[in-house]
Amino acid sequence: MHTAVAVIGLAAAGVLAWWWQNTPKQTTAVAAGAAAPGSSGAPRGAGGPGGAGGPTPVEVALAQTATLTDDVQAVGSLKSNQGVVLRPEVSGRIARLGFAEGQRVRRGQLLVQLDDTLQQAQLKQAEAQAGIARTNLQRSRELLGQGFISQSAVDQNAASLDVAEAQVALARAQLARMKVMAPFDGTAGIRSVDVGDYIKDGADIVNIEDLSSLRVQFSLPERTIDRLRTGQAVEVTVDAFPGRSFKGRVQAIDSQVDANGRALQVVAQVDNPGALLKPGMFARPRVVFAVREGAIVVPEEALVPLGGKQVVFKLVDGADGKKVAQRVDARIGLRLPGKVEILDGLKVGDTVVTAGHERLLRGNNLTVRVIDLAKAGGAPGAGGGKPAGGAASGAAGGGPAGAAQVLPAASGARATPV
Repeated sequence: MHTAVAVIGLAAAGVLAWWWQNTPKQTTAVAAGAAAPGSSGAPRGAGGPGGAGGPTPVEVALAQTATLTDDVQAVGSLKSNQGVVLRPEVSGRIARLGFAEGQRVRRGQLLVQLDDTLQQAQLKQAEAQAGIARTNLQRSRELLGQGFISQSAVDQNAASLDVAEAQVALARAQLARMKVMAPFDGTAGIRSVDVGDYIKDGADIVNIEDLSSLRVQFSLPERTIDRLRTGQAVEVTVDAFPGRSFKGRVQAIDSQVDANGRALQVVAQVDNPGALLKPGMFARPRVVFAVREGAIVVPEEALVPLGGKQVVFKLVDGADGKKVAQRVDARIGLRLPGKVEILDGLKVGDTVVTAGHERLLRGNNLTVRVIDLAKAGGAPGAGGGKPAGGAASGAAGGGPAGAAQVLPAASGARATPV
């Protein structure tokens, strides 16, 4: 009995499978037969719009000209051309201050006078001893001429005079160390002492900064070594003066590359009109290598990587008058946000494909249909909605071929359209 039930079940399953496989074919055949007599249009095939063999829908943009600046940006800090913190060489009490905070000082100007009463007395004592030694030497020479003393006595008096004069020089040096002088022309900062303070040797008194011009030190990647030269133009911007740049020149390039960051240290001299810039300010230097006038640029989307090189598809007129996509090997130059420079293969006004490259890669000189997304998306009956994926393949339908869509330049790029 179990065997009979199994046989009946298998038979029923076979009949059901046969019915499921044959029913859709019959339905399709009936539908096709019903539609055939009244059909007035051609079926969607190789030649229909949007078919596999029809024109390839693409989006395009125009090749434009722009002024490009070949440069590199960095960050750094401003430093004074010359800067020093004045410190006394000896300890003492401040007797006088010879400067005002924030004011200009001249080289050699007395800035701080320490109490030098003791040093003045020591100098006078040394000068008196030197006078006595000088008189003794003169008398001994006169006595030597009369034969009353020997030559050795004269020599001893001469040595005593040398020692006395050395004591005078020492006393004068000690007296000079009680004065702190300006080492160069500059601007005094905020002092750390007052008159009457007792300061030790090496204590901070005031900083002096030469603000006639400033220096900015920054790092550049090692790939810029072949283009970096002393004397190149530098533009520096600071947050304190938005929209304003300060001119400068590359002054020095380090003799070695930092092995840790593979960066090269560069120092630039920056003009400081009106002493607006101050040491320690955060700066953004920009080194300008070259300026290119009339460079040809296209949107980044026009580039297609192919076999280790970059290609673009340029629209040209075909033999039948229709637009075809011609593959062109592109030699690229500078890259900007949203734009790229083309050195060879294009001229101003050429139309390049920016979307829809997938089908164009199957061959060369394929017929294309230009799609304007703005018109295709807003026109009624334009193929059932907005095309997907940015390509125009989903915007079929019979919409009119649009004009070339020129993409605007990306914000922040240093490119000026001509």
